Amino acid sequence: MPPLFDEASGRAASDGRCAPALPAALDHFHAKPWPRHPPSCGPRAERVLEAGAVLAPGRTVPPAPGAGANPINLIGEALGRPGRRRQWDPGARADPSPGSGQGGTLPPVPQLSERGAGGGARVQGGLASSERSALLTYRLCGGSAEEERGRERGRAAAAPRKLPTFLGVVVPTLLSMFSVVLFLRLGFVVGHAGLYQALAMFAVAYFIIGMTVLSVCAIATNGALDAGGAYYMISRALGPEFGGSIGIMFFLANVCGSALYVLGLVEAVVDSFGIPPGQEAGTGVHVLPQSYWYELLYGTVLLALCLLVCLVGASIYAKATFLIFLIVAAVLGTILVSFFATRPLKVPIRLPNANGTETDNGFFTGFSLSTLRDNLGGEYRVDYTTGQMMSFSSVFAVMFNGCTGIMAGSNMSGDLKRPSYSIPRGTISAVLFTYLVYNLLAFLMCATCNRTLLQKDYGFLRDISIFPPLVTVGIYAATLSAAMSNLIGASRILYALARDDLFGRALSLAKKTSASGNPVMAVILSWLVVQVVLFSGKLNTIASVVTIFFLLVYATVNLACLALEWASAPNFRPTFRYFTWHTCLLGIAGCCVMMFLISPVSASASLGFLLLLLLALHYLSPSSTWGYISQALIFHQVRKYLLMLDVRKDHVKFWRPQMLLMVQNPRGSARLIDFVNDLKKSGLYVLGHVELQDLDMLPSDPLQPQQDSWLSLVDKLNVKAFVSLTLAPSVRHGVRQLLFTSGLGGMRPNTLVLGFYDDEAPQDGLARHPAFTSAREEIPLGFPPLRAPTTPKQLSAREYVGIVADALKMLRNVLLARQLESLDKAWELRRAASPPPTIHVWPVNLLRPDSARYADTCSLFLLQMACVLNMARAWRRARLRLFLCVEAGTMPHAQEEKLRQLLKDLRIQAQIQLVPWDAITRLHWQTCQGPPGGPEEEEEEGVVNFPTNTTLVSDEYVCAANKLVLEQSPAPAVRFLYLPRPPADTSLYPLYLHQLELLTRGLGPTVLVHGVSAVTSTQL
Repeated sequence: MPPLFDEASGRAASDGRCAPALPAALDHFHAKPWPRHPPSCGPRAERVLEAGAVLAPGRTVPPAPGAGANPINLIGEALGRPGRRRQWDPGARADPSPGSGQGGTLPPVPQLSERGAGGGARVQGGLASSERSALLTYRLCGGSAEEERGRERGRAAAAPRKLPTFLGVVVPTLLSMFSVVLFLRLGFVVGHAGLYQALAMFAVAYFIIGMTVLSVCAIATNGALDAGGAYYMISRALGPEFGGSIGIMFFLANVCGSALYVLGLVEAVVDSFGIPPGQEAGTGVHVLPQSYWYELLYGTVLLALCLLVCLVGASIYAKATFLIFLIVAAVLGTILVSFFATRPLKVPIRLPNANGTETDNGFFTGFSLSTLRDNLGGEYRVDYTTGQMMSFSSVFAVMFNGCTGIMAGSNMSGDLKRPSYSIPRGTISAVLFTYLVYNLLAFLMCATCNRTLLQKDYGFLRDISIFPPLVTVGIYAATLSAAMSNLIGASRILYALARDDLFGRALSLAKKTSASGNPVMAVILSWLVVQVVLFSGKLNTIASVVTIFFLLVYATVNLACLALEWASAPNFRPTFRYFTWHTCLLGIAGCCVMMFLISPVSASASLGFLLLLLLALHYLSPSSTWGYISQALIFHQVRKYLLMLDVRKDHVKFWRPQMLLMVQNPRGSARLIDFVNDLKKSGLYVLGHVELQDLDMLPSDPLQPQQDSWLSLVDKLNVKAFVSLTLAPSVRHGVRQLLFTSGLGGMRPNTLVLGFYDDEAPQDGLARHPAFTSAREEIPLGFPPLRAPTTPKQLSAREYVGIVADALKMLRNVLLARQLESLDKAWELRRAASPPPTIHVWPVNLLRPDSARYADTCSLFLLQMACVLNMARAWRRARLRLFLCVEAGTMPHAQEEKLRQLLKDLRIQAQIQLVPWDAITRLHWQTCQGPPGGPEEEEEEGVVNFPTNTTLVSDEYVCAANKLVLEQSPAPAVRFLYLPRPPADTSLYPLYLHQLELLTRGLGPTVLVHGVSAVTSTQL
C-alpha cells in the first residue's frame, strides 16, 4: 500500500493515493448504525465524522460489528503519532480498551507546526498547512488539547459565572438609578425646574441613555463578553487606544459616582441623626456632630462598609443588593401610597445661614390643582447646600446622575451566566421601569407639594410618609447599594485594564485576585481613589463632573457601535437588531451637546484628558490582537474611493509617480528603498520580490511566512510602501506578473525601478541602517544572507535587459539605480559645507549623440523625476544643475535660452550649465561609417535607438562620455542620466548592458531614466 505521507517533506500525500483506503474505512465505519452522538461528544460530532474529520486525542468509539479493528482507529493510526510516520496497513488493529475486548482509543492527533526555512513553510505531523484557520484547529468535541487545557486553567482561575439576568443586571441597574436622585434629589429637580422642564429633562436624559442602551445591547450580543463591561466592549470594538482611554474615564466616572452616593448617604444620615445647626449639644437621636471633617469621617466609615462587601465577592454583593432591592421596593410602594393617604400638613424646615439657622415652612397640600399650576413652570433659586444659583444645566447635571446606572449590569458581565442574553433584556427592562417611576413621582410631587418644600427640604419624602422610618431605611439602603455598585464596577474595570497590560507595570498590582477570582487589589485601589474624591465634601459639587464623565463614556459606546455599523464587517452580526447608525449618531450628538451645556470648562478638560490618554496609549501601549475598528473603516472607505478613482479621467496635470521597486534581498537595498520613497511624491509605492520556486512542488505557499518580515521592514525603514511578493519560474516572469497585477483600480505602478546589474559584491545595508543599530533590534528580520561574490546570480544579463524591454512594451517608465547604497543621504543633506548639495541632470541621450534632444518625452520625464526628488522634504536644500551639451557652430546661447524658457514654462528651478562636447562626438563620427544626418535620424521619436545604433557606439566613445560626466564639479549627491531604449535585437542585450556599465562606471549614486508617458504640463 502506498504511504499516506510523503517521507521527504513530512506532509500529507496530495496525489490521491490514499483516497481509496479512507472511503473504504469510512464505509466500514458506517456499516451499521450506532448511537447518533458518541459519548462525551457534542451535537456537532456526527457532522465532523461524516466529513471524515480526525477525532480528538483520547476519544473512544465503538467498533463496527464484525470488524477486527475500529476503522476510525485505523484512520488515526494511519495519520500517525507525533514524531513517527506510518504506512497504511489495512490489517492493522487498534489497541482495544483494557478489559473490554472491543473498541479502542484514538491516538493523539498530530500537531501542526510551521517554521520558515528558505522562504518556505513545512507542515509536520501530517496535517496540510492550508488548515491553519483557527476554526479548522478545533476538533470533534471542542478545541485542541492545548486549548482545552488553557480553558480549564482559565475556568479554575476565574470566578464562576453564577448571576442570572434579574440578580446580575436588573437589580444592580435599578438600585443604581433609584438612589440619591430618587429619594434625595427628585424634589430638588422638580422644585427648581417645574413639571414641564422636569419632564423635558427626563425625556432628554432617557433619550440619550436610550440610544446608548441600544448600542450597548448591539455590542453585547455580537460575541462573548468578559469582565470590564463598557471598557471591554469599547476596547474590543475600537482598539486599545480608545478602549484604554475610555476605560480610565469610565473608571473615574464610577469612582466619582461611588463618592457621590456615599456623600448622599452621609447627607441623609446627618439629616436624620445630626445635631441641628446652631446647637452645641444634641437631643434625642440627633447626636452626630456636623462639620466638614466629621462628615468626611462618616463617609469614610460608610465607604469601608462598602469595601468589606466588595472584598467578599460578586456573589455576596448580588445577595446584598437583592435584599436592598426588596427594601427599596417596599419603600417605593410606601411613598406612592403616602401621596394618597397622608393628609395636608405643614413641614418645618431648618436652614443654615451666617447667623445660625432660620426656619421656613413647607406644605404638603395633598392633590391640589392650584399647587399643580404653581409647580408647572420653572423657578430657579440658590441651592441651600452649596450657595450657588441653580440653572437648567446645573439641575440637569444633578438629575442625570439618576440615569447613569445603565452600565451597572454591563459592569458585571464577567460574573453573568449569559452576558449576551442578560444585558439587553435586563438593562432595557430596568430603564423603562425607572423612566415610568420618575415621571409618575414628578407628577405626584408637583400636584401635592409646594415649591418651598421641594426646594429646601431634600428629605421631605420621609416627612410625608405614612411610615417615616421605612423611608429612612430605604434611603440608606439605596444609596449604599449604589455606592457599592459603582465601587465594584470601578474595580472590575481597573482589573480588566490591568489584565490587558495597556499601562504596563503601572497597573500590575491590580491583577492580583483571591482564590475565588475576586480582584481584591483592584477593589482596594478603587476604594483608595474614592476616598480621595470624598474630600470634595458635597454631593452637588461633584455631580456635574460625574455626569460629564458618564456622558463621555456613553458617547464613546455609541461611537463604537456606529463604527462597527459603518464598517459593514461581515462578523458584526448582533442578535439585537433594534438599532441603526442613526440611533448611534443621535446618541453621540445628545451626549456631546449636554456635556457642554452642563459645564463647558469641565467638558473641555475631560476631552483634553481623553486626548492625552489616546496619544499616550497610541505611542506607548503594545499592539493587541483584538482587532482595530480603524482598519475596518479604512478598508471600507478605501474600497469606496478606489471605485471612484476612474483611470479614464486621468490628466497629465495630476500625474504622480507610482513606483514598483524590485528587491532581491532587502539587506542590500535599504538605502535604495529609502531613496525611492523620496521619489514617489505621495504616489503608490510597491516593494516587489520574486521567489524562484514552483508551487506545485511545495506543501504550501512559502510567501506567507515572509510577509511579516517585509511588513516589519517597511515599518522599521519608515517608508510608505506596500509589499507584493510572487512565485515564478524566473525573475523576468515574476516582474511581468507584478507589473500586470500590482495595485488596484486607478492605483497601479507606472514606473519600474531596478537596481543596476553589475559585478559589485552586495553590502549589508540593514546592518548599518540607523533603524537597526539599536542593540534591542534583531537585524535579520527573517531575510537570508546576502549572495557571496562567488555565487552565481539568479538573473542573467540578457534576462535583466529583457525586463527593461518588457516594461517599456507595457508602457511603464523605467529607472535603473546604480550605487545608491553608497548614498549617505543624512550626510549629504546635513553637511554644513557651502554650497548646498546638488543634483546633476543630463537630459540628453549620451549614447546617441546624433539624435540629441532636450524636449522629447524621455527628457521631460527625466526632468520631472529630478524635480520631484528636489521637492521632497529631505532634498529641498539641494540644487538642480541641468547640463546642456553643445557643439561649435550651433548657437549655444540660443539653445540655452530655449531650454531656460522650457524650464520656466514647467516651473522648474534649475541652474543651466553649458558643456562643450565636440571632442566626444568626434570620437563617435570617426567610428561611424557615414556622416550625420543619414536615414537613421528619420526614425520616429518613439524608437530613439534603432537596432544598429548599439553596435555603432564604441567603448572609447562611451568612456569619454563617462569622463565628461565625471569631470563636472562639485560632485553631486546624485546624478540623473538618460536611459536609451534596449535594442530590438535580443542578441545585443549584453552589449547594451555593457555600454550602460561603462557610461555609469565610477559616477557614484546614479539613476538612469527612460520615460514613455507625458508627465509635464504648462496648463493650469
